[in-house]
Amino acid sequence: MLDLIIKNGQCYINGKLESKDIAVKDGKILKIGKISEDAKESYDAKGQTVLPGCVDTQTHFREPGSTDTEDLNSGSRAAIAGGITAVFEMPNTNPPTSSIKEFQRKLDLAKNRMYCNYAFYFGATADNVSQLADLKDLAGCCGIKLFAGSSTGNLLVADEKDIDRVFQNSSKVVAVHSEDEAMLEINKKLIKKGDVHTHPIWRSEECAMSSTRRIVRIAERYNKKAHVLHISTKQEIDFLSQHKGNITFEITPQHLTIYAPDCYDKLGTYAQMNPPIRDKSHYDRFWYAVKNNLNDTIGSDHAPHLKVNKDKEYPSSPSGMPGVQTLMPVMLNHVNNGKLSLNQLINLVCENPVKIFGIKNKGFIKEGYDADFTIVDMNKTIQIKNKNIESKCGWSPFDGFEFKGAPMATIIAGKIKMKDGKIQGDPEGSPLIFN
Repeated sequence: MLDLIIKNGQCYINGKLESKDIAVKDGKILKIGKISEDAKESYDAKGQTVLPGCVDTQTHFREPGSTDTEDLNSGSRAAIAGGITAVFEMPNTNPPTSSIKEFQRKLDLAKNRMYCNYAFYFGATADNVSQLADLKDLAGCCGIKLFAGSSTGNLLVADEKDIDRVFQNSSKVVAVHSEDEAMLEINKKLIKKGDVHTHPIWRSEECAMSSTRRIVRIAERYNKKAHVLHISTKQEIDFLSQHKGNITFEITPQHLTIYAPDCYDKLGTYAQMNPPIRDKSHYDRFWYAVKNNLNDTIGSDHAPHLKVNKDKEYPSSPSGMPGVQTLMPVMLNHVNNGKLSLNQLINLVCENPVKIFGIKNKGFIKEGYDADFTIVDMNKTIQIKNKNIESKCGWSPFDGFEFKGAPMATIIAGKIKMKDGKIQGDPEGSPLIFN
């Protein structure tokens, strides 16, 4: 007896859509094709597209520390509500995830509380450099996170000599928040109190570019892997596309959907994030990058804050916005608008994360692989509403937006965890395994 049959769907297999049924047993894809056996459960995917389980490689679930804003359980609910089957979660918590003890604590907190699968970043500091060489086989660890510029939390490695030591000792991909801390300090005088339009002036293009140049230089010197997160400038697109190989980079859905000054006019501090949303010339270059397969991943940088804090006067308002639940609707809408192909999207949220970080048995619909699926209806139009946001923060920058293309089911290890917008079953997510 099979555990699950997914039938009548258009399945994304080997880069094209095929009308196949999928048989699942013991959390694995047992067979693809014509299935005649009986199953305990079946999912009728008629009129729907069956994708490999989609991965969000940048989320902040705020636990331990700010659990009034988000925790591992609520963040994972938001993930599966949006068709995301696995997340990489960030270490800028309180206390930070920057020791083996705190890393183990995070794994313990996640057990039987997270609906989606998960892996955690180990936070680099100037003081834990000697530990970074030993993380190669640390279970549940997707990589090392380096804050070269200050953002939320107190994980900061600002001095070049310390950044150098992080890369020298790294045994995994180093994911970088790339802003130049010295420039951030100098530019503080450009902040206009109460005017969030000055956010991209303070956190300037040069500030991002200067840091990214440094990161690439150091990573290439030691032949180490660097993954530059949430690229925010056209200059970085042009520079990074000349340095492929060990250097990969991410663009967020919000940088591909909204731009300044409109976003600050309409959303105020709710559009505030680090590094910032900039004007349309940058947005246009991000789309050039996506169309030409220059960027490697799309990550939401899900970084929720409560409205009571976002409503504070700039710059007392914190930077960050939720996004794990809206990543797929936003990007499927862009597919429907012809801005990228479905193949390109699957590269960015399934196949490339697997290749860059070495995730085992994920990212493809293949026999023997894990039975994780994101099932979508490319023709369904949904409106994002704050009241439907699963995150504890209870808001989205896309509130009121209509998107065509919606996740209909999230299946993890052969179990349906979300169907038609309703979360079902227990939180049984498990740590990702890396090659």
